[in-house]
Amino acid sequence: MLDRRAVIAAAAGAAGAAVAIGGMEFFALRAAIPLMAVPFGTSIVLVLGSPEVEAAQPRALIGGHLVSAFVGLLVVKVAGPQPWAAALAVGLAVIAMHATRTFHPPAGIDPLLIVVNDMSWSFIAVPVAVGALLLAAFAYGWHLVVRRYDWPHHWW
Repeated sequence: MLDRRAVIAAAAGAAGAAVAIGGMEFFALRAAIPLMAVPFGTSIVLVLGSPEVEAAQPRALIGGHLVSAFVGLLVVKVAGPQPWAAALAVGLAVIAMHATRTFHPPAGIDPLLIVVNDMSWSFIAVPVAVGALLLAAFAYGWHLVVRRYDWPHHWW
């Protein structure tokens, strides 16, 4: 038999993920950035669906996306938008996230998107930095008001 609290928590996380994805799509359309180029879909699922894990805490969420995007941008500027460069960028981003204690698995897609699409340096600000900060703020409010859950366990 399912625990009632677990079912309510899962439903609240699912509803929050749906609201966040809807907001992300709205802002992506307004900014004329294709939704597939905005790397937060899986972050939303992780932060709202499993808020207790270390990878869902703000340091990992924000730092992981920034570190991974930076690595992707460095690689694409040095090597160009080559398939091997995308693979290298993802591998280096995983190492960099571990080294900086910002491991956030969904951020591993950032370097792939950046290299394949030959993104400019501005991509690290918008949508990456702004998006990660907005997602952290949304998750904080959602968990506080809707779920009545103490998130994050620590900010940094």
